Amino acid sequence: MPWALYLALFAGVLYLVWRSSMRRAGGGSAASVFAFGRSRARVLEQGESRTTFEDVAGVEEAKEELVEIIDFLKRPEKYHKLGAKIPRGVLLVGPPGTGKTLLARAVAGEAEVPFMSISGSEFVEMLVGVGAARVRDLFQQATQTAPCIIFIDELDALGRSRTVPGAGSNEEREQTLNQMLVEMDGFSPHEAVIVMAATNRPEILDPALLRPGRFDRQILVDVPDRKGRRAILDVHARGVPMGTDVDLDSLAARTPGFAGADLANLVNEAALLSARRDQDEVDQRAFSDAIDRVVAGLEKKNRILSDDERMRVAYHEVGHALAGTLAGGDDHVHKISIVPRGMSALGFTMQMPAQERYLMTKKTLAATLVGLLGGRAAEEVVFGDPSTGAQNDLQKATDLARAMVVEYGMSDAVGPVSVSRQRPLFLTGKDGSGVGLPREVGEDLADTIDREVRRLVEEALYRARELLEQNRESLEVISLKLLEREVLEGEELERLIQRAKAAQPVSEKASDA
Repeated sequence: MPWALYLALFAGVLYLVWRSSMRRAGGGSAASVFAFGRSRARVLEQGESRTTFEDVAGVEEAKEELVEIIDFLKRPEKYHKLGAKIPRGVLLVGPPGTGKTLLARAVAGEAEVPFMSISGSEFVEMLVGVGAARVRDLFQQATQTAPCIIFIDELDALGRSRTVPGAGSNEEREQTLNQMLVEMDGFSPHEAVIVMAATNRPEILDPALLRPGRFDRQILVDVPDRKGRRAILDVHARGVPMGTDVDLDSLAARTPGFAGADLANLVNEAALLSARRDQDEVDQRAFSDAIDRVVAGLEKKNRILSDDERMRVAYHEVGHALAGTLAGGDDHVHKISIVPRGMSALGFTMQMPAQERYLMTKKTLAATLVGLLGGRAAEEVVFGDPSTGAQNDLQKATDLARAMVVEYGMSDAVGPVSVSRQRPLFLTGKDGSGVGLPREVGEDLADTIDREVRRLVEEALYRARELLEQNRESLEVISLKLLEREVLEGEELERLIQRAKAAQPVSEKASDA
């Protein structure tokens, strides 16, 4: 008798668990088991999207590409009478934070059509067949509300290539992808439904997604240049009271490599710092401190260094600045600090390019190597032995030297060939071949590569020591000034660096030229 009671209790618990899961899946109805197959897309009805192209900056080329899509959604008859077919799908490709989702929302706002947004991961569930059912439901809703835009964020979660080695087999995901391919092919030419998607990993997408008739058009949404960063700062600074000393041009110059999300975070951090200081406006100092916080991390006021450590850190950071500059580097030294920040940084040297660069010469890369190893070289010149503070510098220098040898063909011993371990497919492959496949490298060539990498790093370290020994007086003067101030920047730092360059021996100037 007790066993029958226990069995009944167990069955009752299972029923309650099942009933609760059905309610969560079906919006409160225990009987709606088929709600698992309903699309979970969030829908912005016509006119609800207030985002327009005025809210998107720094991606002018991408906006120009999307104007045609907007015009088609507004005036489809203009294209139909000429027999033109608008692209079925538009794939936005770019690094994280560059504004791909914002751009898609702006397209819906400009076209004034419903906007259906969903993440690629929301299609795939543990139950087989659910993802395919959700795809069918999504496209059915879109057809009923046309003209409209379907936006799939993080498409790589759904559209990963079925031929990537080592990716493993996932029957549910592959069924979902197959249904997506079928649905995109199933549109009639006159249905005004545009499928937009975004990804930052295009090299792993299935080639079937990228063929004509599906995602016909791929639009690069890249990290903005200096002019684009200035425009993005203008957008995010609209609702922020700015001080009269704020120079957005200089902020744009000081933030190379920042994406749109990084710049939005920068403006917000500056506003938070100003509020913490009980200021009525956000001034240039707040922006400068915000850049330091974003780039180098939070200031660690409780990390007290000994006098010996502070001196070593000061020489280390000045060594970076001097060695890179004297070696012929193009980057401008903007700030040197020995204030501990972040997880482990005891100081930092902030450099920014004099102008936007899209190519790097062998000479420029060699000077960058010298600058990276300038900190270790300064410790060897002044104290006679290095410390663990150069660990991150050595890692960066080794990675750069290896790239010079195996990717850029800048080693005479290896030759002008690319022997990189990875050959990523970036929207160029048609059959998926070569995605992530390791290139075969023989043992002799591998040993030669290792020797060349070591040679480049050792030569750069020797060159850095040589420059700092010849300019020891400048190294001492700037380091002592840094110990006194803790932070050097602006005109004072520029004057010290220029004085060091002027004091460089004539023979060294001639060899650099």
